[in-house]
Amino acid sequence: MNAKPSASSEDARRLQAIWETAIDGIITINRRGRIESINPAAARLFGYSAEEVQGQNINMLMPEPYHSEHDEYMEHYQATGRKKIIGSGREVRGKRKDGDVFPLYLSVAEVQLEGKTIYTGIVHDLSEQKRIESQIRELNQSLERIVQKRTEELSETVNQLLRTNQQLEHEVTERKRAENALRQSERETRQALEKEKELSELKSRFVSMASHEFRTPLSTILSSAALVGRYPSSDQQDKRQKHIDRIKTAVGLLTDILNDFLSLSKLEEGKLAQQAERFSVDGFNREVIEEMLVLLLPGQRIVYQPPPSNLEVHLDPRLLKHILFNLLSNASKYSADHQSIYYRCTPEEKLLRFEVRDEGMGIPQRDQEHLFGRFFRATNVSNIQGTGGGLHIVRGYVEMMGGKITFRSTEGRGSVFIVQLPIDQTP
Repeated sequence: MNAKPSASSEDARRLQAIWETAIDGIITINRRGRIESINPAAARLFGYSAEEVQGQNINMLMPEPYHSEHDEYMEHYQATGRKKIIGSGREVRGKRKDGDVFPLYLSVAEVQLEGKTIYTGIVHDLSEQKRIESQIRELNQSLERIVQKRTEELSETVNQLLRTNQQLEHEVTERKRAENALRQSERETRQALEKEKELSELKSRFVSMASHEFRTPLSTILSSAALVGRYPSSDQQDKRQKHIDRIKTAVGLLTDILNDFLSLSKLEEGKLAQQAERFSVDGFNREVIEEMLVLLLPGQRIVYQPPPSNLEVHLDPRLLKHILFNLLSNASKYSADHQSIYYRCTPEEKLLRFEVRDEGMGIPQRDQEHLFGRFFRATNVSNIQGTGGGLHIVRGYVEMMGGKITFRSTEGRGSVFIVQLPIDQTP
């Protein structure tokens, strides 16, 4: 049977609609590895009805060796807390009802709901992507054979030319010219091959991204990270790896946000625990800005005014990063290309003040009183993607950390968001 959120609110209906219509499969299991719920997409993917799998061991959907190893892995994780899959994603194989084994991408998250631990898996069928990859490999191999044949033909032509003109006075000149022509041809041919490979990679990347465009943000980012890592450009590997690491960082951040979002009632009830740490504010700010740079629109920049270099605080860095990422990404998303975002951090007695200012579209006056409401979106941003839940969660985090958030905004001229937090959150 499909999962049915236990709230009768509009929020529950929204989540139920997402569950029912999600393109990727979603499966939840309990600590014993028994299937508690499966959405329609996952049921279709494995060829079962929801009733057939309800209460069954999840390993019924796995071929060997996953089938035999799964229960032992669950027991080992619950005994030691050491993760192999939980909190990350990887390629595995699934087994359909008819025995067909197929490739899929699996990401697993551990969620605590009302004192109960469940594990949520998101599965994406990789069959079509693998088929395309196979076609690309065959195309590359065929192209390499063509290049080799052409090179051999060119070599033979040059050799014939040299043999024919052995006795001629300009033999040396002709030979050098022929050799140069061959080397140039080889360079051009190899360049053509590299361009063809690059185009093939771009095509594969485009097909994958296009197929994921309307999926959940988490599935999109995971697939993009896997794709970039699978097809690195040899001359830009260091830079590409850096972006891959940032994408993975963003995936972890989104996963945390999603878990918090699904547990919004716990946030509002104050049941989410803080984990305060002592850290340098300037170093933390620069790390946030560096990770944010890859998300900026073309030509945008962040103008940063740092606090005193020796300033340290005792706060929860995970919650603070969520807050700042949300405010900075909103400033970018609702600003035009080539506009600046101003970010400063200043101490105020026992408080730390964070200010994010943009020169973007601003918030209509009639919408401002509802800005921190659940799922609320201003009337002038309907053409920009978003759920409307970000600022509601931000305010919850700020208040949970003992702070407050305020803003000023004028439509068409930009917005300023100010967060004030206590510098020391030692209990």
